[in-house]
Amino acid sequence: MLIAILLFVTHFFAVEPLNIAPVSRTIAGVVAGVIIGVVAALMGVAGGELLIPTIVLLFGTDIKIAGSLSLAVSLPTMLVAFARFSRDANFAVIRQNVPFLIAMTVGSIAGTLLGGLLLGVIPTLVLIPLLVLLLLLSSIKVWSHK
Repeated sequence: MLIAILLFVTHFFAVEPLNIAPVSRTIAGVVAGVIIGVVAALMGVAGGELLIPTIVLLFGTDIKIAGSLSLAVSLPTMLVAFARFSRDANFAVIRQNVPFLIAMTVGSIAGTLLGGLLLGVIPTLVLIPLLVLLLLLSSIKVWSHK
């Protein structure tokens, strides 16, 4: 929730950008990456919902570029997680849901292609509130999970 609030405030209100020295910013990036990696691994997600706001807030990157950077960071992360969890007994759930996995993969590829085409069409003014909403809904879902 905090990331959603920070993202909203820094995008819609005049806030001075963080003036962090390059070395400190790099260290903060590594620390954020470790935290996001741990959270992503524990939750079984790729971490993009945390990566994009972190890239925007910490490095002052445009949200559209942050999405691409998130994909570049997520790929090796997902490969390591996949290698690690493929040996786990809980990984059997993937084998049990192959049709769903294939359908989601095809849908994700189609969505990525469509999103790439819409990249220059959808303004950031629309994307930020959508990301804030997604983060808020995700946090509510996580905290209300029983």
